[in-house]
Amino acid sequence: MVPCMTQRNFSLLFLALWLGGGLGACRADEPTLAATATFEAYAGAVEARLAHQHQSPAGFLGGVLADPGNVDRLRAGQLIVEQLTPPVGAALPRAMLHHWRATAFAPGATAEDFDRLMLDFSAWPHVYAPEVLAARVIAQQGDRYQMMMRVRQRHVLIVTMDTSYDVVFGRLDAGHRFSASRSTQISEIDGHGRALSAADEHGYLWRQNTYWSCVERDGGLYLQIESISLTRSIPTGLAWAIGPFVESVPRESLEFTLRATSRALRRAQ
Repeated sequence: MVPCMTQRNFSLLFLALWLGGGLGACRADEPTLAATATFEAYAGAVEARLAHQHQSPAGFLGGVLADPGNVDRLRAGQLIVEQLTPPVGAALPRAMLHHWRATAFAPGATAEDFDRLMLDFSAWPHVYAPEVLAARVIAQQGDRYQMMMRVRQRHVLIVTMDTSYDVVFGRLDAGHRFSASRSTQISEIDGHGRALSAADEHGYLWRQNTYWSCVERDGGLYLQIESISLTRSIPTGLAWAIGPFVESVPRESLEFTLRATSRALRRAQ
């Protein structure tokens, strides 16, 4: 007897076929100029808003701490996760824009602890295992770093990528920190450890910017991370089957990073 395939399993099958190329149009090479321009303009607007937030302690975390209920949830160990993706994300030519924000509280941690953790790039493969396989600094000038990471994500399929980032760290005062990480190159790696050509890549991740904000307060550290990413679009007619899974990947990656950071800060105590 053939077991009944549930809608979730059916959707997972479609997702695997799409990502693996079994449904056609399996290669995605580079994003269109229009999609890239939209991503850069959107990232610029987000960075302008963050620059304004980081000018003073009030609203440093986007107003999350202004709600006593949120503070109670965070101090109880909960994560507050928000999807900020605008409607334009669904209208990009052959691409999707994702924007998520997550906030957590690390009791006992300090802003100095955050600095030490973020700047110890060689420890990232341990802190962020199993997603980060390797990390190293290429160049440094003051608070600006050029770095490379090899990352591996498991979402139905296993995808390995070499990523390069420009990372900038900043501070408002002793208790307020922020950083911005902007991707400069993302290359998909095959099973032999070699980079795929642009024509053979699948478009799992084209661009990714990550922004940290943290506030030392209430006997610990409030951490907030925002992630903006650009990926290939979902083929017409398959959104109902694989849309929820594709859209959940950026959220799951963001939550993983925040939880791993919080755990590392707690261990440092």
